[in-house]
Amino acid sequence: MIRSKRKTLVIEVNAKGEVCVRAPLRMPISQINKFIGQKADWIDDHVRKMKVRQKERQEASEEKVPISEQEIKLLKTRAKRIIPGKVRSYAALIGVTYGNITIRMQKSRWGSCSAKGNLNFNCLLMKTPDEIIDYVIVHELCHRKEMNHSPRFWAEVEKIIPDYKEKRKWLKDHGNELMYRQT
Repeated sequence: MIRSKRKTLVIEVNAKGEVCVRAPLRMPISQINKFIGQKADWIDDHVRKMKVRQKERQEASEEKVPISEQEIKLLKTRAKRIIPGKVRSYAALIGVTYGNITIRMQKSRWGSCSAKGNLNFNCLLMKTPDEIIDYVIVHELCHRKEMNHSPRFWAEVEKIIPDYKEKRKWLKDHGNELMYRQT
């Protein structure tokens, strides 16, 4: 449990299946325990899912060869050629501005958007179909309107990518295998 100057109580399950409760400094432990009890089924479900994913990642890493530094450089070069033009087009369509665009090799994120409007994208996107690249770009640009994942945020994404749920599922289903060389 982590206490901080937050106002809300939240439960997180990380990629290893570990549970963390974040709570306001002065919230009574009885209230925290009640909340945990109410969310017990959700916690069990997410811990189970994360353990399955962890096992799948482990099995995948045993079977496949990680991407080489040379391949990463090629993916970054290609991403720097393709992504900025797509960002420009979608930003105009959505009606938002943005700051710098950075391309990196990341293990846990496909993209991110800072409060200043700077965009980061994973070079592994170059191993995905074009519509997945477009979805990630639209997702990050929609954060320029809504810096959260509220229903309003998803409504913005849906205006541009009506089948965004399929794209999200594709990334969840295939994301881990993109870290490895295709043999």
